[in-house]
Amino acid sequence: MSLCTEDSTHNTIEKEQPQDSSTALEDGENAISTKGETKEEQPIDNVFQVNIKLPHHPYQIQIMVSTQEQVQDLRQSIMESPGTFQYSCFHLEYNGERINDFVELSEVKGLAAGSELKLVEDPYTEREARMHLIRIREIIGAAGNRIDTLHGISAGLSLHDTVAPWIDPNSPTSANKASNSNTSGNPNALSDFSFDRPASISTIVPPKQEQPPKTIKSICLSPWNPPPPFLRQQGHLLYLQLTTNEGEQYQITSHVAGFFVNKSSNSKFDPYPRPAPKNVAAHSLFTIIKNLSPSFNKSFEALLESNNKRDPLVNFQLTNAIPASPWLIAPTINSLPAHQPDITRTQETYLLAGVENTDTLRDWNEEIQTTRELPRDTVQDRVFRERLISKIFAEFNDAAARGAMMVARGEIAPLNPTESKDAQIFVYSNVFYSFGADGVGTFTSEGGDEAARVAVAKDVGGVKAINQLDIPGLATPGTIIVDYLGKRLVAQSIVPGIFKQREPEEHQVDYGGVEGRDVVAENEAFVSTFSQVSKALKVKKHAVWDKEGRRHVLEGSVETKGLLGTDGRKYILDLYRLTPLDIIWLEKYWTDNVEGEDKPATHNYPHRVTVLRPELIEAYWRLKMGEYVKEELDKRKSEVTENGTPSLANGSHEDSSNVVKDEGAEKSAENKEETVLGNSGQEHVDISNFSLALNPDVFCGQVPQTDEEKEEWAKDEKEVRTVCEFLYNKVIPDMIHDLKEGEVGFPMDGQSLSRLMHKRGINIRYLGKIAALTEEQDARLSALRALAIQEMIARAFKHLAEKYLRNLPMTFATTCLAHLLNCLLGVGLNKSPRPHLNEDLQDLYKDADYSFAEASVESLRYDIEAQVQLRYRHVLEADWFSHVKHLQLLRSIALKLGLQLVAKDYHFTAETHVADADSKTLTNGGAAHVETNEHAHTNTNGKKKRKNGDRTSPTTTNGSDTPSQPLTFSAEDIANLVPVIKDACPKSVLAEEALEAGKISMMQNQKEIGQELLLESLTLHEQIYGILHPEVARVYHQLAMLYHQLDEKNAAIELAHKAVIISERTLGIDSSETILAYLNLALFEHGNRNTAVAVSCVRHALELWKIIYGSKHPDSITTLNNAAVMLQHLQLYPESRQWFEKSLSISEEVSGKSSVNTATLLFQLAQALVLDQDHKGAVNRMREAYSIFLSKLGPEDPNTKESEKWLEQLTQNAVSMAKHAKDVQARRVRRVMFNPRVTTLGPRPQPQVGQSTSDMVNGHQSHNSSRAFDSRSIDELMRFIEGGGDISKSQNSKKRTSRGNPRRRGGRAAAAAGAAS
Repeated sequence: MSLCTEDSTHNTIEKEQPQDSSTALEDGENAISTKGETKEEQPIDNVFQVNIKLPHHPYQIQIMVSTQEQVQDLRQSIMESPGTFQYSCFHLEYNGERINDFVELSEVKGLAAGSELKLVEDPYTEREARMHLIRIREIIGAAGNRIDTLHGISAGLSLHDTVAPWIDPNSPTSANKASNSNTSGNPNALSDFSFDRPASISTIVPPKQEQPPKTIKSICLSPWNPPPPFLRQQGHLLYLQLTTNEGEQYQITSHVAGFFVNKSSNSKFDPYPRPAPKNVAAHSLFTIIKNLSPSFNKSFEALLESNNKRDPLVNFQLTNAIPASPWLIAPTINSLPAHQPDITRTQETYLLAGVENTDTLRDWNEEIQTTRELPRDTVQDRVFRERLISKIFAEFNDAAARGAMMVARGEIAPLNPTESKDAQIFVYSNVFYSFGADGVGTFTSEGGDEAARVAVAKDVGGVKAINQLDIPGLATPGTIIVDYLGKRLVAQSIVPGIFKQREPEEHQVDYGGVEGRDVVAENEAFVSTFSQVSKALKVKKHAVWDKEGRRHVLEGSVETKGLLGTDGRKYILDLYRLTPLDIIWLEKYWTDNVEGEDKPATHNYPHRVTVLRPELIEAYWRLKMGEYVKEELDKRKSEVTENGTPSLANGSHEDSSNVVKDEGAEKSAENKEETVLGNSGQEHVDISNFSLALNPDVFCGQVPQTDEEKEEWAKDEKEVRTVCEFLYNKVIPDMIHDLKEGEVGFPMDGQSLSRLMHKRGINIRYLGKIAALTEEQDARLSALRALAIQEMIARAFKHLAEKYLRNLPMTFATTCLAHLLNCLLGVGLNKSPRPHLNEDLQDLYKDADYSFAEASVESLRYDIEAQVQLRYRHVLEADWFSHVKHLQLLRSIALKLGLQLVAKDYHFTAETHVADADSKTLTNGGAAHVETNEHAHTNTNGKKKRKNGDRTSPTTTNGSDTPSQPLTFSAEDIANLVPVIKDACPKSVLAEEALEAGKISMMQNQKEIGQELLLESLTLHEQIYGILHPEVARVYHQLAMLYHQLDEKNAAIELAHKAVIISERTLGIDSSETILAYLNLALFEHGNRNTAVAVSCVRHALELWKIIYGSKHPDSITTLNNAAVMLQHLQLYPESRQWFEKSLSISEEVSGKSSVNTATLLFQLAQALVLDQDHKGAVNRMREAYSIFLSKLGPEDPNTKESEKWLEQLTQNAVSMAKHAKDVQARRVRRVMFNPRVTTLGPRPQPQVGQSTSDMVNGHQSHNSSRAFDSRSIDELMRFIEGGGDISKSQNSKKRTSRGNPRRRGGRAAAAAGAAS
């Protein structure tokens, strides 16, 4: 369903732009400009109301519009409005003249507030009729469940609406609710939470939803389609068949003038109108249905009511992002009854594309290039251009991925069938496909197939980098890579002229290496554009030599090629080596192939394509830039003969470090002659003389000819070696140090660890190095080491699984994967698992590779150990398999291979298998696994198979008559395989610029300007990406944090809710970012006195944490502490004490018993014990805290003094104790607040993975002392305990209505955007 949520009886509707733009009036008062103009005061004259005159009831509506919108945006808003969604084929007229759909409203002469536009219904075309049918089916809930072959089962799932009974912060009653109020009747969602209980699969399986009301039984194309030619000439377009809920069947003719009920039946063709009184006709199919079915109106209202119970963002279709496919799916989805008959599923291809499929056949390359060539002179131009770029890339990625799956399954014939499989190429839907393998021997000396596989992934990264630079006159083909069924496929838009047969004396490319390094082409036409790329990517202009020894000067790597397409555009290709090779790694672990000799085990790395990451080059550039600025300031200081500012020497180092750390400053430094340093801007350093560029072709076999060339080459090699040493000796140890000291958010799973490494410029091949550097007995480092080892094992398993799958038919893929998973994770249940192969099917695929069937537990363990040693240079311990976290490793493998498993409790040991067998009498209310336990253990039993043999496909039969031992995984447990996609879609530069500008303004304490810029950035993100996109989720998260700090509680909550939903739908319901979004939503709900709801969020996040990491995550201390404080607000003091104690125990394990963090928790626990009437325990805990503070911080530290005061109070004489006990009964206990460096007493935000705590406050709180106490008075702190009140100082929310309410802009705007999709 794609309907707005306003009551359909309303005629006054707020205007919302399509595609997630947000030009809505905010509370009817202030408007936000949608076009990115950064002004201190936004004009509101460009937003006004117009009247739309309609041909049918309600005959007139009012719409809010902006002069900057196009007429087609207004059309879309009409189609999305509840009272007018039946219109789809119409145009608008003003003063009797038709308005062009593609002009801006500002260009319509005389259009102003109160103007009347007339909606005029247009005649249908066949395409319009098809689109109208699809739209009406979706509106009335008759579209059914689509089977999407690309996105998988339950793609884009959200659990948000099932986590807690949400309270709308904008409702009149919510502001006055007490902190312990709860609509569910159970104020403590944590009451039955167990830290020791294993993770529950049911956490990420949605509860069974009741089916929405059916408005009709079916509506589909009639068997009488298509109209014969003589009737087509009379205006007949389609024939439809409608079955109402009353059981009546009608044949309907789609005519150019509209729709009418005809006289046809299933056996008789008579498509002319029925006579009166059954001559129902209307321009809209919706009106026809409403007039034919008496029960339709009531059931349709029930459908709207059902849809409105859920957040609109949960229902909308994703358009510009790939929906996340859950790795676990509900067992009911995978059952036979879940698949309902719907003839229109097979008709949708025709409805969408037409008979000739002309609607979907597109010239992708031309569309991509013409979109990138759109004007970018004004802000409006840039918004329009970037919005289209995001849209075209998303559509290309979708189409290319679907084609890649067909290629992998062997459904598309190759263009060169006589070549070997790896060398075959394909074209489908104007997309060019090839395998990520060395089919033609290009990478023979680099590592063969392994090198080719890495090179294509690096190439996609290079294309994305070039797209991000957005250099005019330089084109890149649309490019993605798809990993599916063990194969890596490269999909590219077809570059005009790339297949052109050139003359013998002509080269196939116009710039760069033609055939490796042997032949090099030069072309002056490419120099200017390539030089811009080189400057931006820190690539040095350098000489290379061909096989004849001739010298050629290139702007980029010799492997980077330039091609002059037949369309006249300059294309840049083969971007896998934009950065130099990691020579330190190669010298340690690689040696060139020698024919007839095996490589030594110490130098057998699989490939030579060990390029450095661009993030490392940027970090090194910032380092050198900072050193250069410091040197310049030192020179200037030494040249000053008069008395200068005495703080210059101290300030220079600080300023230079700011330059190094500020990426925004770095970008501006490249485009300006000077960089302004210092807060006051008094110090200027000319950086035009600073340059750093690296030669990507060093250590790649180039042979300089002259002494001068050799000397220059040696310098280039030295510089590259220095960068490698910087990575090895500085970047990696610094990341480990930051994680050890808790300076940054700790990774939760392999994905977040990989992102953190990449952000720091560290390649995944250094996982073994990280594991080696974390061997010391430190709890945080032990956790990091365990995570790194788990990631290495998962990646090794992925490589092995892909090797087995590569030459295996799709029908055996699940059997292969189930067997390999049993050998890795199911050994505790069955020590000698055997795969069950269908011999009849094997005979059909005689050329297939069934070597996976020979894999055993021992051989798989050996292969994994060998892969880890080979790829990461790490030796696993002899008993590594006994230390793995089964569920977490299974999740990691599933995400890497694109597996979707049936959600049930998988038995990794015999103990859990027996225990589950004893518990089969449980009801279904326990968890999702109960109803699937029988399936879990009988699917490998021969008797069960024979019983079900009549209704199962041949692919699920064992082919064995002997009963087998139970297995953890069966082929039926793997419900689906989805492709893993890596794309090259760039981020929006304009939206990022506005976001950075807003952050800088906030740091400079310019709050009004900063907020306007941040809201402008939010608008731009929504306009360019669409609401449902990971980048929009991240900006929602950042803005929610900002509003929370500014005490704009309602706005923070609204944005946080949307961040949760979008994160779930685009990143995954159990991704690390989703967990953090839930934790911070809990913080904001608690701050708004919805503590019971906040506790539910914490419970859900902790359950997710168990699934993706397990228990005792280093950062969980903060979460447990927040939960304890929330329970105190609910006046659940004994429970709060338990959570403080658990937080303390983890802190003692992670940080040590004598750390300041532990002392802080001891301090808080002592206070909790006082509230729980345990005075003796409170004295002991406070004494421990005081001792640690005294030894670690000294007697003069405020923490030490405060704990000493508390200790004295708690150990006073009986009279004082009695008085204190009386105070405790009145809940008048003083509290202190610690800074973010240590665990605070009140709830605090959870940092993102890899984010430093100082970054969380956007700079405006970073000046606080590292251990400063809360500045509020004792009375305020007492009132905080007495009333369980809000931690913030202000509770007045009236002022917030004057600012933009992001919820309205995203919630209702999202409704419009979702309908537009």
